[in-house]
Amino acid sequence: MHSPDLEAAFLKWASAPEPEGVKLFYTGLILEKSGLIKQALKCYYAIVVHFPGSYGWTYWHTPWYVAQAAIAKINFLLRRNPQLGYRLVDTDIQIKNGYDHDLANDIVITHPGRLVKTNFMEKLKSKARLDLLSIKRRLGKGKVHLVQYETGDWQLIVNNKPFLIKAVTYSPTKVGESPDEGTQTNWMENDFNHNGKIDGPYDSFVDKNINNLQDKDEPVTGDFKLMKDMGVNTIRLYHQPFKVHKELLRDLYNKYGIRVIMGDFLGKYALGSGAKWNPGTDYNNEEQKKNMMESVTKMVLEFKDEPFILFWLLGNENVYGYACNADKYPDEFFKFANQVARQIKALDPEHPVAICSGDTLFLDKFGKAAPDIDIFGTNAYRGDYGFGYLWKQVKQETDKPVFITEFGCPAYAEGKTVEDTEYLQAEYHRGSWEDIECNMAFRSGAGNALGGVAFEWLDEWWKAYEPSLHDTKGLFSGPFPDGYMHEEWLGLCGQGNGNLSPFLRQLRKSYFIYKKMWR
Repeated sequence: MHSPDLEAAFLKWASAPEPEGVKLFYTGLILEKSGLIKQALKCYYAIVVHFPGSYGWTYWHTPWYVAQAAIAKINFLLRRNPQLGYRLVDTDIQIKNGYDHDLANDIVITHPGRLVKTNFMEKLKSKARLDLLSIKRRLGKGKVHLVQYETGDWQLIVNNKPFLIKAVTYSPTKVGESPDEGTQTNWMENDFNHNGKIDGPYDSFVDKNINNLQDKDEPVTGDFKLMKDMGVNTIRLYHQPFKVHKELLRDLYNKYGIRVIMGDFLGKYALGSGAKWNPGTDYNNEEQKKNMMESVTKMVLEFKDEPFILFWLLGNENVYGYACNADKYPDEFFKFANQVARQIKALDPEHPVAICSGDTLFLDKFGKAAPDIDIFGTNAYRGDYGFGYLWKQVKQETDKPVFITEFGCPAYAEGKTVEDTEYLQAEYHRGSWEDIECNMAFRSGAGNALGGVAFEWLDEWWKAYEPSLHDTKGLFSGPFPDGYMHEEWLGLCGQGNGNLSPFLRQLRKSYFIYKKMWR
């Protein structure tokens, strides 16, 4: 798939002993890489028509429905290549019971639709006027709430104005520190140069000439200022396991206009439950559920009156099951999460409640078990063309608004130059954000996107378990520039050779892509 010899790659895939739908999809990717966009479109559309139920398997052994991905690819390519003059209409593929690991219960319902020529008048169609639309539903009555219009579209409203989440995950970990080794310190307290200021937020600088030194023309800037310049309006963080410093976040909001999505892990990584890592949090254990409820209650009571709070977030892809059993008992997990959401609303009617799930795994169960959770949030890494059917699936199963709690791409790829990988990372982020925009209210998509959280601000060197080494090994396979996730390279900024961590920042192309899109 990632060979530089595209002719050889095409022949390999065109004759591969794979299921026809899978073979066509990867053949289409090779054609797309070769610049043969029309031929790639034919490959993808052939999957929709002839192999709508075709599937593959992800690294995590969850089913990947190829035809749904093919439809997303077609829309992406037509959006990126308007000169072709086509659009896809009346096309839909539903996989009933497709949110679990069992293929035997799947029912495929397909509407292949058609490709039609666009015309000039379609581009002149007027958009829906907000002042003429009535509100169908309102979730919450506080200064932060949600509205659904008669069109079915959703918006997050903050202080009576629509708010689009343009966020990053912010955790500036010093090179050499690791939570796995118990050496990670709290970035909200770090003052390694002993000048009375917190290092990452206020003392970081941009290494413009990439020489791993702070030259005279590279003054201290601080991450908060850099994020504001990029267009960030929100960061995502958790109140555990480290103490959260209110004064720091107040300054983040008051001086830089950046809000906070505040989360509780809800037992993921055994945090908040009192369970041991192995076997992890048990969502059938009443004592552990009591501990988690107390953890959330403490968080809400401590922060609910802070002006920087945007809304509350529960969990972090708990359905994948690390140090918890939500993957084995998803109904029990979602029912408990719903109880927690009700408790939050009793304590704080001013802010919505969201969940952070893992892609769309068990989405149907979430839709049935968690009516009191206002927003479906999920970590999703699907590729440089966006998030595919996710928006439509959430609309069909829950009719809730959506935001992407995590998405991103490594700035490293085996066999490619630094410049090439930075470009590919930036393109991944550009395609992801364009898809989010396309699915916002009153656009051409599902109308339920509230924004997203780019992962992440800064490379974290501990992710591959050698915190003093910037590892280049692939940790698992996926839709990334060389086919692997290099989890220590996800930052929109790098830390150079690590010698001046946690102060040095090397801004990547993806930073400037967002600066252009978000400003």
